[in-house]
Amino acid sequence: MARLFGHGGLWSGACPCCGPEGLVPVEAVPRRGLLAAVLAGGVAAPAVVQAQGSTRSLRVRRQVTNDSFSGVYFRDGRYDREALRQLDIVFRDLSRAETTPMDPRLFDVMSTVARQMDAADETFEVVSGYRTPETNAGNASRSRRVSRVSLHMSGMAADCRLPGRSAVQMARLASEMRLGGVGLYSRDGFVHLDCGPVRRW
Repeated sequence: MARLFGHGGLWSGACPCCGPEGLVPVEAVPRRGLLAAVLAGGVAAPAVVQAQGSTRSLRVRRQVTNDSFSGVYFRDGRYDREALRQLDIVFRDLSRAETTPMDPRLFDVMSTVARQMDAADETFEVVSGYRTPETNAGNASRSRRVSRVSLHMSGMAADCRLPGRSAVQMARLASEMRLGGVGLYSRDGFVHLDCGPVRRW
């Protein structure tokens, strides 16, 4: 099992999008225009997400505050703005008490992963969601595992777990679906999921 996540295995090295190499810096992600297109239905979701049907739902709980959301966030071909607003609150930067419009494709990734794990009725525990640049810089100064150009700052990433489920299994499944970035943090028992470029670490 160690070999799977070591050098040359499924997960090896740092995230090429969020890492110091910065193949896709945060500044290069045209998020405002992209979010508007997504909300208007102008950007198609991957086929595995579209297969969920006319509604998409998610159950999440914030680890520290116990803030939660449980319900439908996408129906009749459109994202539900009120549901997204509630999710923005759950995924807010706790250090700064600051929200940002989260990229709804992140919720598609999480919802799809849960469904594929037969865990659609289970609740994600969110360890980290949005981070302000100040919070991210502080975290990065304390740990080399935190990228200075993290997609958390763009509202495109979450560190999460499904209590009672294997983080290794979730990371492997999410990686096989190729919906975005997947990082396994087995020591802490959580998985990084994002809706950025497909990559794994």
